[in-house]
Amino acid sequence: MAMDGRGPASGLGVGTVIEDLPVDVLGLVLRRLDGASLAAVGCACSSFHGFATDEETWRGLCLAMWPSVRDVVGCGGEGYRALFANAFPFPEASPAPGVPASSSLPLPARLVSAVDLQHKGVCIMSRVVETDTSSAWFLGSPFRVDALVQEGFSAPSPITPSKLVLSWILIDPVSGRAVNASSRRPVAVDRKWLTGETVTRFTVVLGNVALDAAVTCDDRYGHVREVSLCIEDGEIGGVNGQDGLAAVTAAMASTRRGKGAEAAATQRYEEFVKRKKARKEWKARREGIVDLCCSGIGAAVFVSFLVMLTFR
Repeated sequence: MAMDGRGPASGLGVGTVIEDLPVDVLGLVLRRLDGASLAAVGCACSSFHGFATDEETWRGLCLAMWPSVRDVVGCGGEGYRALFANAFPFPEASPAPGVPASSSLPLPARLVSAVDLQHKGVCIMSRVVETDTSSAWFLGSPFRVDALVQEGFSAPSPITPSKLVLSWILIDPVSGRAVNASSRRPVAVDRKWLTGETVTRFTVVLGNVALDAAVTCDDRYGHVREVSLCIEDGEIGGVNGQDGLAAVTAAMASTRRGKGAEAAATQRYEEFVKRKKARKEWKARREGIVDLCCSGIGAAVFVSFLVMLTFR
């Protein structure tokens, strides 16, 4: 049978196109596609548009990828399709032309974090965290969101840090906008030999700041001690809640990048670390020169004092 309508389906020369399939069968086929493929199919022809905009189909895709969004999808009334379009692609490293500056965008008074942690394809943590971002304490303190509200948890099997997959979706419940705040796969694995801990980082770099999602594990027992999100500035280290919230808001309003985004996230992280290390070394050299100058001046003053006492 010819499914593209160009060849004969029988000796009568009658062509059959894919739209001739029963609606139920066609729906089952299209629901097996991933989100990007389903969106592309919806643009192919008007016949597929209804399937590509079906909310139940997008609901299944979202819940399969992020089980934690089950209770937060109603935020903003945008629905599952809009959530997938916002949260699946990675935000661009810098805002595209025409995107308002972060200072001109209203900051959300509340953020919802949908956090899902997998190990070797098995979901070991799925959690929703709501953060009040309007308080003076949050705006003035370093930006930080903790996904664990208790003292960690033990995984079913010993954890291999490189096999972890973390999804951290930040959602503005008022506007319905969302952004992917983690690289999904690790960009770095840092082992702390003195404490016996391993910190697996899922960092997304946006210009001069980095959304640093991290999972801290105990190497001896495979105990997950901490799952957190911080925001770092390459110049001064951690940023406060207000500046971090402005960076998140700008990322929500920016364009998205799909193909090759995970590899690009790792590359941007490595460049960010190199720049940060270079600035740290430059600052240490500058402080060393200042200390040397101060020591020289102090020594000169002391010698002058001794000379003054000698010839008095």
